[in-house]
Amino acid sequence: MEAVRDVIVMVDDDITNLNVARNNLADRYSIVTVPSGEKLFNLLDKISPALILLDIEMPVMNGYEVMKKLKEDKKNAHIPVIFLTAKIDPASEVQGLNLGAVDYITKPFSRELLIKRIDLHLLFEKQKKDLLNYSLSLETEVDKQTETVLELQNAIINIIAELVESRDSITGGHIERTQHYIRLLLDFLLEHDVYTEEISSWDINLFVMSSQLHDVGKITIKDAILMKPGKLSEDEFEIMKHHTVSGVEIIKRIEETTTSSEFLTYASALAGSHHEQWSGKGYPYGLKGTEIPLHGRIMAIVDVYDALTNDRPYKKAFPHEEAIGIIKENSGTHFDPKIAEVFLLHEKEFENFKAENTVAVHKSNDSQHAMEVVSNIIGAKTGKETAHEERMRRYLELMVNKLKGNNSYKDEISKWCDGTGDPHGFKDKGSPLQGKIMAVVDAYESLTSDRPHRERKTHQEAVEIIRNGSGTHFDPELVKVFLECEAEFSEIEHTGSD
Repeated sequence: MEAVRDVIVMVDDDITNLNVARNNLADRYSIVTVPSGEKLFNLLDKISPALILLDIEMPVMNGYEVMKKLKEDKKNAHIPVIFLTAKIDPASEVQGLNLGAVDYITKPFSRELLIKRIDLHLLFEKQKKDLLNYSLSLETEVDKQTETVLELQNAIINIIAELVESRDSITGGHIERTQHYIRLLLDFLLEHDVYTEEISSWDINLFVMSSQLHDVGKITIKDAILMKPGKLSEDEFEIMKHHTVSGVEIIKRIEETTTSSEFLTYASALAGSHHEQWSGKGYPYGLKGTEIPLHGRIMAIVDVYDALTNDRPYKKAFPHEEAIGIIKENSGTHFDPKIAEVFLLHEKEFENFKAENTVAVHKSNDSQHAMEVVSNIIGAKTGKETAHEERMRRYLELMVNKLKGNNSYKDEISKWCDGTGDPHGFKDKGSPLQGKIMAVVDAYESLTSDRPHRERKTHQEAVEIIRNGSGTHFDPELVKVFLECEAEFSEIEHTGSD
C-alpha cells in the first residue's frame, strides 16, 4: 500500500510560480495550489495541510496579512508556513518570523533546497506533536515517561543541530567540540569555586545538551551569506549577527508548543547571549559584565576558542598558543575575567582534547590536504593498521574501484591511480576529486563510530544522513556511487572495530 503523502499548499498570484512548484514537488507530496489568500481560507475549510508555502507580494491580501489571519484562527494556527519571496532585506524576514513563519526561502529557489526545507519542517512538526503528546501524559505516568521525553527532546535538538551544521558546512564539528569544551570548563569552574552557587543549581547534562542550539538561528541566514567563501561585508555581518535574535525566537516558538522545559531555557540564554562581550560591545543587546547571563559568558570562551583554532573562509586555523594569547589579551574586555582565568589555567586540557578528537572536515576546495590524508591511509596497507585505518582504506578502495566505471570521473580516476588496481599513486595533486571522495568516506566512518557525546549511528542512519547531504555537503554523483555500494560499506563497518 502506498504511503499517504503530506499535503502541501502553495499560495501565489503568479500562475508560473504555481506551475513550477507543482512540477518540482508533485512526485513527493500532494500539492494543492491557490492564487490568493482568500482562496486559501476557502480551501482550509475543507482540508488541513501539513505545510503552507506562502508568497508575500500578492494583491488584495498580501502574505503578511494572510499570516496574521492564519494565526488568529485556532484551527489553522498550528500549520507551519514558509515564506517564498524575492525580498532580501532582513527587516522583511524579521517581520515574517515575528508573525510566526518557520522559514524564508528566496525566489528563484532550487528544487533540492525547497525539498530539504520542507522535509525538515515536516519532521520538526512531527517531533513537536510527539513531544506534546508525551508531555500531556506526564501527569499520570511521570516516572515512566520522563526518560522517554528527554530522549525525544534530545532527538529534536540533534535534528536542529545537524541541520545547522549541514548548512554551515565551513564549521563542521563545531557543535560537538563546543559541547565537550563546555563540560570541561564547567568542571574546572566548580573545581576552582568560581560561580559555584549558580552552576550547582543547573542540570549540567541538560545545559551541555542545550548548547547544541546556540547557533540555531543560523537556519534563518541566507546561504549566500552563511556559506560565503570570504570575509563578510559590513552589511552582511549585520545580517549574520541577527542569528542570535532569530535563535531566541525559534526556541520561543518551541516553548509555546510544549510544557515548560529547563533545557529550552538554557538554550534560549545560550542562543541570545553567546556573542555579548564583558565590555558591553557585543551583540545583539550590548549587555555588559554580569548583565550577560552566565550561560552566554561560558559559551563565549569555548565558541571563540573553537573558531580561532579551526579554519574559517577568511582565515586559517590559529595554533593553540596563538588562540590562548588572544583569549588572554581579551580577558576583561571580551570575556568574563574570572572564567577566562580558569580557562587559561587549564588550557592544556583543551589543547589535548582538540589534538585527540579533531575530526577533519574535507571539502573540495581543500584537495591538497585531503589528498595527503587519503594517500596516508591507503598507503598504510603495507604497515600495521588500526581498525579505523583499515576501514578507511577499504572504504576508499571500494569508492575508487566503483568510480572506475563512472563516466563522470573515469578520466580523472585513470590519472589518479597507478594502474595496478590499488589507488596508491596520486599524480594529479591539484584535483579536488580526492577531497570529495574523502568527504563521503570520512562522514560515514565518523557517523558509525562512537564520539564523546553521542553513540555511533546505525549504518542505515548514516546512509540517510549522507543521502540527505547530497548537493550540499557532498558531490551528488559521489553520493550516487556510495548508495550503489552502501551494503558493502556495511560489511566493512561490521568486520572491524577499534
